[in-house]
Amino acid sequence: MIQILSHRGYWKFPAEKNTVEAFVRSFSLGYGTETDVRDCLIGGKPRLVISHDIPDGTEISFAYLLSIARQHGSPTLALNIKADGLHDMLAEVLAAEGYDNYFLFDSSVPDLIQGVKRRMTSFTRLSEYERVPSLYNEPGITGVWLDNFLPGRWYEAPLVEKLLDDGKLVALVAPDLHRRNDEYEPFLHWLVSSGLRDREGLMICTDFPEKAKELLRV
Repeated sequence: MIQILSHRGYWKFPAEKNTVEAFVRSFSLGYGTETDVRDCLIGGKPRLVISHDIPDGTEISFAYLLSIARQHGSPTLALNIKADGLHDMLAEVLAAEGYDNYFLFDSSVPDLIQGVKRRMTSFTRLSEYERVPSLYNEPGITGVWLDNFLPGRWYEAPLVEKLLDDGKLVALVAPDLHRRNDEYEPFLHWLVSSGLRDREGLMICTDFPEKAKELLRV
């Protein structure tokens, strides 16, 4: 059955994105979440923080996010890596918090290689601009982040089925993340009619997780 990931937590207003309130709301309703990880110099020391844009040091720490998630049953965390060279710090914090229900994605290819070398759970990418997924068969590449930047859907169910049959997890980027809200409900109905909704190993990342739960009936 498909798994729902909220995008930057389950926020009601844009200012709530990547905040404690949004994460607690998401986890309390049983959703995993996607979020953004960057490094920031705080008190003269590098720290990992949750921030989509360049951080200023006021953001919540990555370690604190993990502690909140653990308190809510350790849901899936999709970690969008916004800067290169963070793998050692990421591994250290994940180990310290005892958190293993995560995957890294959106790393550059050189950084993706570093994740593979460190045996960190990582997703490669597919989109209309990236038709060949980097490092697809490398150990540690457990899934595919399947994106769709342009209007319409460039892929069909057989592609998703093949990825799943290859033993990969697949996270679908819902069209609302690219401000195509008019495509959102048709996309959800397609997931049902195609039978993909019932496949194990499939995820959807969206700003509207409750709408996804309602229409997908999960």
